[in-house]
Amino acid sequence: MRFNLFLLVVMAMLLVSCGGNKSGQLDSDAVADSLVSDSLKTDSLAAELEDIPMPKAADELFDDFLFNFVANRKLQIERVRFPLPVITGGKTERVERNKWKPEHFFMRQGYYTLLFDNERQMEIVKDTSVHHAVVEKIYFNSQSIQQYIFDRMRGTWMLTSIHVIPIQNDVNASFLTFYHKFATDKEFQNKSLGETVHFVGPDPDDDFKQMEGIITPDTWEAFAPELPSKMIYNIIYGHPKHEGNSKIFVLRGIANGFELEMTFYRKKNNWKLVKLTT
Repeated sequence: MRFNLFLLVVMAMLLVSCGGNKSGQLDSDAVADSLVSDSLKTDSLAAELEDIPMPKAADELFDDFLFNFVANRKLQIERVRFPLPVITGGKTERVERNKWKPEHFFMRQGYYTLLFDNERQMEIVKDTSVHHAVVEKIYFNSQSIQQYIFDRMRGTWMLTSIHVIPIQNDVNASFLTFYHKFATDKEFQNKSLGETVHFVGPDPDDDFKQMEGIITPDTWEAFAPELPSKMIYNIIYGHPKHEGNSKIFVLRGIANGFELEMTFYRKKNNWKLVKLTT
C-alpha cells in the first residue's frame, strides 16, 4: 500500500504517535508498544482534519480511501453504514452512530502488515475495479480476527459490517498459524528456512543499487528480522477463494521508508521461507 494523499498529515501523525523512528528498524512487539500514540493528541489532530474534504478520486482506490477514513473523524462517521452490524459467531449486535468510536487502525503504530499470495496479486492494490475489501486485525493471543468489511456502492466506499471470527476460519488460517510460531520460536524459525534463502537488499556502497545473495541456515541469525507477534493487520482486496501454496508477508513503515518482504512456499503442508527482501 502506498498512501499518496496528505503525506504531510501522515508524517505529522507519526510525529505525534511515535516521536519518529531514527533507526528505521522495527523491533517486534517492543516497537508496537512504544509506537502507541497519546490518543488525546491523535484525536486532536483528527479533529483538525475534519474540515478537509476528501478528494473524489480517493474513492477509486481503496488504499486512498482508507487513509482518509482513518485520518478524518468526520468523514469516518459519514462512511459507516449505521446501525453497523457487529457479528460474532451467531450473535449480531448493532452499533448506533452515537456509540461509534473513531477507528485509526495501524496509524497509531507507524507500520502495517499485508499478506499476498504472489507478486501478481500485489498489483490489485492499484485496481480501480475492486469493490470489496476487508481490513483484518489479527490477534494471536486470543486466536481471533476482527474483520472490517468495506464495500464500494455507487462509487462510494462504506464500512458495512464487522465480523469477529476465529483464526482457523480465515482464508489465511494455515499461514497465520505458521507465522505466529515462526515469529516467536527461533528453533522453529531455523527449521522453517528453505535450503537456501534468496536475499535482496540495499547496496551499502551505492544508495541507488541493490545487492543479491544467498542466506544459508548457518548465517540466518545475522539477517533474521524481528517480527510482530501479538497482533498484525492484513487487507484483503476482493473475494479470495482459497489460501494457495505461496505467501508474501509484507511489513512497511508508513512514512519512514522501511520495507520488508518475506516469501514463503508451502510443500507437504509445511511452510518454508525462500526469499527475504529489505
